[in-house]
Amino acid sequence: MAKELAFVLMNPYPIRKSRTGGIIARYMVRTDLKLVGARIIGPSQEFVDELSTYLATYDKTDTEKCALFSNYIRKSYAPCNVTGSPHRAMLLLFEGEDAVKKIYDVTGSIRQRWLSGQTIRDTYGDMIRDPLTNEVEYFEPAVLVGASQAVVGHVLRLLLRHLPKDAGLVRGAMDFQPGADVQRTLVLLKPDNWRQPSLRAGNIMDLVSSAGLRIVGVKKFSMSVAQAEEFYGPVKENLKKVFKRFGSDRAAQALAREFGFPVDATKLDDLCNQLAPLFAEREFENIVEFMTGNRPSTCSPEEKTHPGKEECLALVYEGIDAVNKIRDVLGATDPNKARPGSIRREFGTNIMVNAAHASDSMDNARREMKILDVANDPLVDELIRAYYGS
Repeated sequence: MAKELAFVLMNPYPIRKSRTGGIIARYMVRTDLKLVGARIIGPSQEFVDELSTYLATYDKTDTEKCALFSNYIRKSYAPCNVTGSPHRAMLLLFEGEDAVKKIYDVTGSIRQRWLSGQTIRDTYGDMIRDPLTNEVEYFEPAVLVGASQAVVGHVLRLLLRHLPKDAGLVRGAMDFQPGADVQRTLVLLKPDNWRQPSLRAGNIMDLVSSAGLRIVGVKKFSMSVAQAEEFYGPVKENLKKVFKRFGSDRAAQALAREFGFPVDATKLDDLCNQLAPLFAEREFENIVEFMTGNRPSTCSPEEKTHPGKEECLALVYEGIDAVNKIRDVLGATDPNKARPGSIRREFGTNIMVNAAHASDSMDNARREMKILDVANDPLVDELIRAYYGS
């Protein structure tokens, strides 16, 4: 069976309620599909008008459903009528065999039957009817998906026209008081979260939500060697300093074991100063290989610019004191030293394989977001065009 491309458009309400991680986790573990694209969208009025008009008549066999979806989009997706600022939705693209049906089945019907949490809408959606008139009083479908390739193709082509101006880093309507000291910072979910279908990525996002910040940008990508070298470049000097702190003592212990007499560690300082750059280079290569699947020393200059073999998810969070709040939730770089309940303590293995990276300052956040070009993602456009045309 040929591969298909399916979408999930997460509504502004579950994003505001920090249900993002739980929803993503469900799709990751209940399908065998690959998450290949992710974008934050701030729907413009033009997009809202086009989508709601299409949904008003897209299924001739179910006029109630069409009216519910069309009215919902006009009400919940339109920019704030006070500030004009956009609300935030999240586009997720999944690829794999029979992707459209698998996404639809996990999502579930808007008319909940079991109320048992079996589907996304059972858990995160609501449709409440008046018991006397049977009219719908409240409707929150949690996500929008397509039930057929025809519907998926139409919505994705519509999105394709609006992504250039509606997607990227999106500030939501009335998130913060005017004049508040708002920061943006980067969280990078590392490759160890994506090597097999699991709840890890979604659960990490749930834990990050405890910081009380807003997701304003997201990008699923494979880091190139060139990006990794620039991104982790400042680490080299720190690696040299780290080696100098422990190198002399460990070398003295090794020599004492080998020769059978005590060795003064201070006499090995000059040797460790010479070895520090070699240690830093080796560890730097290991870091780049972990993040990309390729060692820099084995790549040509052209190969370094190609997307790597590993997968990452970049998330941009915004809020007051965002840098410190995120780093507190992540915990110490070494998972063994991180506090219980922190992300790295729960999901990390060692200093390198520690589940997530977070910027340590606003300057570094800006530098890192620029390297990864989080605001732009041409791959999403390319995937839509490849499957459904332009």
